[in-house]
Amino acid sequence: MNAYLLTRSLGIDSAVAFERAQCTQLLHALHPSNVAFYAQAPQTSLGSEAYSHATGEPEYAHVAGVNAITIDKFEGRYLLSGGADSSIAIWDLENSSDGTELAYAPIGSVDRTSQQHKFGITQLCFYPFDSLAFLSSSYDHTVKIYSSETLEPSASFDLDSVVYTIALSPIASHLLVACATQHPAVRLVDLRSGASTHSLAGHNGAVLSVAWSPVHEHILASGSADGTVRFWDIRRSVGEIGALDMEDSVGILGHDGFGGGARHRDHGKAHSGIVNGIAWTEDGQHLVTTGHDERIRVWDTWTGANTLASFGPLIRNSHLSSVTPLLAPSNLVSSTKDVLLYPNELDILMYELFEGTLIKKLKRPARQPTSSTTNPAPGQRNPRNRVTGLVWRHHHIEFYSAHSDGSIGTWKPRTSEDALADEEEQENMENADAEGKQSTKRKREALEDIYQSLTKRQVTFGSSHESYR
Repeated sequence: MNAYLLTRSLGIDSAVAFERAQCTQLLHALHPSNVAFYAQAPQTSLGSEAYSHATGEPEYAHVAGVNAITIDKFEGRYLLSGGADSSIAIWDLENSSDGTELAYAPIGSVDRTSQQHKFGITQLCFYPFDSLAFLSSSYDHTVKIYSSETLEPSASFDLDSVVYTIALSPIASHLLVACATQHPAVRLVDLRSGASTHSLAGHNGAVLSVAWSPVHEHILASGSADGTVRFWDIRRSVGEIGALDMEDSVGILGHDGFGGGARHRDHGKAHSGIVNGIAWTEDGQHLVTTGHDERIRVWDTWTGANTLASFGPLIRNSHLSSVTPLLAPSNLVSSTKDVLLYPNELDILMYELFEGTLIKKLKRPARQPTSSTTNPAPGQRNPRNRVTGLVWRHHHIEFYSAHSDGSIGTWKPRTSEDALADEEEQENMENADAEGKQSTKRKREALEDIYQSLTKRQVTFGSSHESYR
């Protein structure tokens, strides 16, 4: 950082370049934070870790596991979480339950009733222009609209098949919800009319992931169990405008993007297995996809070319549920140095997006098992701590992760105070280890003295008073 300060003081680097360099350093310093989310507020003044050790029960936000999380984009303050038990909770990230910002309790929650979801939550998203309402989807075939203030449902849409993911355009004036379901067509629900307007047919298997373009309000991308990724223009009678082909690293020359040029490729596979994750870059120029072939692919949306970015052999992906990569805000990094975070089963992998270079592997400390997590009964949380979702907190350099064991993870930059605390903890551990070794040594010396004294002592048998050594 001293080099950056020097170049900035000399006027070599701009203020924006200096800011991004500092943000990049903080981004690369992300690590697990000691913050806990409790379904019920702990009745103690202890911090989250101390509370868990004192009670013997690790923290959890949803009893049966957390399936989905999202954070509002306006304030970056309210976090929504959906559980495998169909429960929904809302959390205020600026109002902790213990006053230390280490433990949070929900400010509102929704349990399973006749009006609520009957099976596990699959996706949550706030309205793009108003955080006072949000949508949820579930394995019970429905999409519901809730008020963020009352947590009461105002509308429900039955799609007659499992809904895996839903998406609202972040820029569109229309209020169409794209739904990825077991049906091989993308379903569109109009929130204004309250009806399912039409379907986008083209896939030959269940649709597992959908995402709207961040720059073209009528363009949608979808991924399917048939291994294809397709683009759609919802204004056209024949909605499909093309498909991605993993064998094509050149793209369609002369194509003018989504502005009006015709995309001629209508076949090809993006992955050699199920596609269950799609994410656009902020500028809409690239698309990131994930699949069961355990590959992450980056595509040039202008030509449809596979950029051939290689992310190595660490990628794991085997679930039907959405495995969507998280892209860090582009204003935090230098140009072409975008950062991707991938939920890789039990850990999170941080990569450079366009090079595929592994920056670091993020993993939470092991949690102490309890009787309920070692042998869970039906309806209890999953002991295997799989990462089920990631979400970035806007206006901050931090993100949150959902886990199948019922917890929500917090990831913040490692500060100098954290480093000092870790050094102190390491020193204490070393001192305790040294004391333990010294105690063991003293015990061994005492046992050796006893043994030596017994072997040298004079022993007398019977009344003959004959002694033997």
